[in-house]
Amino acid sequence: MIHAMIDLETLSTNPNAVILTLGAVKFNPFGTGQSDPMYFKVDVDSQTKLGRHVQPETLDWWATQPKKIQEEALGESDRISIDETLKKINKYSVGVDVFWCQGPLFDYAILQNLYAQMGQPCPWNYWAIRDSRTLFSLVPRDPNEKRLEAHNALADCYHQAKKVQKVYKDLGVKNV
Repeated sequence: MIHAMIDLETLSTNPNAVILTLGAVKFNPFGTGQSDPMYFKVDVDSQTKLGRHVQPETLDWWATQPKKIQEEALGESDRISIDETLKKINKYSVGVDVFWCQGPLFDYAILQNLYAQMGQPCPWNYWAIRDSRTLFSLVPRDPNEKRLEAHNALADCYHQAKKVQKVYKDLGVKNV
């Protein structure tokens, strides 16, 4: 089975949030390593023209982040259209059996809202979505855990996929 971890960075916590960046990696939760990374920045102006949400509190929060993180998430270069975004997600999702994120009421709710707004079906079934936050709550937090680059969608995916693999191993979850 192919698993994928998806993470978004946004300008709001609402389901109709403007998406800044999207990251994804594919992985086997019973193994080690991740593959097939995907990362892109989404055009902000086209989303605001559609009425997608920008939250002042989220803008304030972004202002508190390190400059490197701000520049990556908020910089104008290399942004792709909403249509291209959905095409990339659709293509990436082919063959994926399980879709993970850290809080499905955030990442997948926002993506599902965007797909609905664009009149397109989501490339996953509701029953294929998994929540890494719930899984992580089953084991004690590792006091030595290091985050190299929080709030970068792709770095977050790698981190979360590695943690899923570690928790599966620690709990003795078997591939059946």
